[in-house]
Amino acid sequence: MVWMPFQMLVGCSSPAPVERGGRRSPHPVGRWPVREDAPIGGGHVPVLLDAVLEALDTAPERRLLDGTFGGGGHTRALLDRGHHVLAIDCDPDAEARAAALQTAYGARFRFRAGNFTDLAELVGDERFDGILFDFGLSSFHYDTAERGFSFRHDGPLDMRLDPRRGRTAAEFLANASHGELAQAIRIFGEEPQWRRIVEAILETRESVPLRRTVDLTRLVEGVVSRRPGPPLKIHPATRTFQGIRIAVNEELQVIEAVLPQAFAALRPGGRLAAISFHSLEDRLVKRFFRRMAGQPEHDRDARPQQERVCQARVLTRRPIEATDAEVFANPRSRSAKLRVLEKPYATQTENHDPSHPPSRF
Repeated sequence: MVWMPFQMLVGCSSPAPVERGGRRSPHPVGRWPVREDAPIGGGHVPVLLDAVLEALDTAPERRLLDGTFGGGGHTRALLDRGHHVLAIDCDPDAEARAAALQTAYGARFRFRAGNFTDLAELVGDERFDGILFDFGLSSFHYDTAERGFSFRHDGPLDMRLDPRRGRTAAEFLANASHGELAQAIRIFGEEPQWRRIVEAILETRESVPLRRTVDLTRLVEGVVSRRPGPPLKIHPATRTFQGIRIAVNEELQVIEAVLPQAFAALRPGGRLAAISFHSLEDRLVKRFFRRMAGQPEHDRDARPQQERVCQARVLTRRPIEATDAEVFANPRSRSAKLRVLEKPYATQTENHDPSHPPSRF
């Protein structure tokens, strides 16, 4: 299996130095930057909420699908606008949050437990005026030490979005080949010093299993060099945690699988909105949207226009990003990108020129 898609993890205060090979880590406690990607005041705050509402709140009482319920922030805002929302999530912890919305909003809100890779099965023949995906983690994931997503907390190295299935991050680290570790940390994590980290993991696991978040955090701190220059903005383990999480949950394959299912579940005139946090996630979304709009998917796509089929309109020429004010209030939004696609009515598709997409909805 090729290890393959959700954004930058939270920062943390540095744990105690680690000893490897009889040498103490040269980086003392507090040497690394402390950055905590939690909203001011705590709690879950949905990213790019105003832009999402602008994209999906286009008529009264729309039937919408939130494919990544998470903390329920986007769903609640759409319900407050009077819409009907079906929400999906594979995380068992999300079911309690969904039950609270069920009590508050009654029949206008429905929840189905499941992975959105099974979207077609979960929604059946139902069609929607708008579908939303937020491919990031919620604050609940980061704040729950037992889930193992954040190095701000000491907890088991789990990182599974659905803790009931699949192998944990600890199991991945214990058994992954050099190539799988390199793909996770270099490609998915975009970590410049990936070689040192991969070698340290392979060496360390021979004698000491990496079972807890603090184990991995200390290992990375012990091998990542602090280079001269301006202070680091993120903790050195940020990208490693991100890459391993992406590999454990096979997030890129999941996104690639769900986008066609979501487009098929749209009514004519419906919109598909996707929020990504990682460049590889955004690339998958961008290329799928351009493919559906009959546009070249990338710079090397030289197919003649007559070989393309225009089935949709891209409503965002460039991705929508958070304002400075939103990033200040909710640092998690700093890498968020929203793209929106519309499935036109047949006559709109026939008359649409794919080479001139609108700049915004």
